[in-house]
Amino acid sequence: MTSCNRLLVHGASGRMGSALLRLAPDLGLEPVAAVARRPLPDGRQALPPARMDEAPAFDVAIDFSLPEAFDAVLALCVARGVPLVSGTTGLSEAQRAAVRSAAGRIPVVWEANFSLGVAVLADLVERAAQLLDGWDCDIVEAHHVHKKDAPSGTALALGERARAGGAEPRYASLRAGDIVGEHTVQFATAGERVELVHRATNRDIFARGALHVARRVVGRPPGLYAVKDLLT
Repeated sequence: MTSCNRLLVHGASGRMGSALLRLAPDLGLEPVAAVARRPLPDGRQALPPARMDEAPAFDVAIDFSLPEAFDAVLALCVARGVPLVSGTTGLSEAQRAAVRSAAGRIPVVWEANFSLGVAVLADLVERAAQLLDGWDCDIVEAHHVHKKDAPSGTALALGERARAGGAEPRYASLRAGDIVGEHTVQFATAGERVELVHRATNRDIFARGALHVARRVVGRPPGLYAVKDLLT
């Protein structure tokens, strides 16, 4: 792994893309290309998606875009033989199959949530579900009023981990104010309950998590990685 890896940011004009460009230098990554359909807020020159193959050499790409834009960045990373870190949600089953196929040739990280704390929470949820056999499992998530999907992708991912531990999760969603993101996983039985909680108070944590993962996936063998695989 080089001391300062070269980074391509795909979806650079979005909220996450802007945060990635701003925070990357502090976390040992040098943005060498920013791919976006719209001008960038900081005045940086954007590379249009149609010309993405003209991007200079890079060591890793981070993608926070839309499903219709995802195929092109995945193909570019496969063609260049470099890792892809993606937080683009709403992928079709065909696109998920393409991710699994690409992981046979390059390292790929696809996650709905890049919070390092949520990665640890997911491990705790699965362990708790294994140990608390037969307890009720409820997942409550809260987000800002503009978030459309419910339950959140993170809540569903936590539910998958609970199910892997033997629980049958139920979901509840709240949309209020400007809540960045809160997830509570509750295990309850007669006379007691256990609550595992993660609260995000700043959206930068998701960009920092993606950058953390991007640094650590460079130089890894091909495969499909999760955030938990790259915590240290």
